[in-house]
Amino acid sequence: MSDPDENGPGTGQWLPIQIAPDDCDLELGRPHKTGILPNILRAWSFPCRRRSGVWFNVWAGDPVLISPSFWRIWRSGR
Repeated sequence: MSDPDENGPGTGQWLPIQIAPDDCDLELGRPHKTGILPNILRAWSFPCRRRSGVWFNVWAGDPVLISPSFWRIWRSGR
């Protein structure tokens, strides 16, 4: 899902969740459950935003109950 030749948060590269910004629509992801392909991430299909340390689905306003590992800027065309 990520392009290894791209760098930086605005380019589509997945970054560690520990450095995710607050109050910004983000695409969240976590490693594929098999662990066989470490570069493959499963991404949420909706934008998320962190408020007071809790991740929320921007469209529904509901908290995200699965902990993400990575993030990148949400682009509506994905």
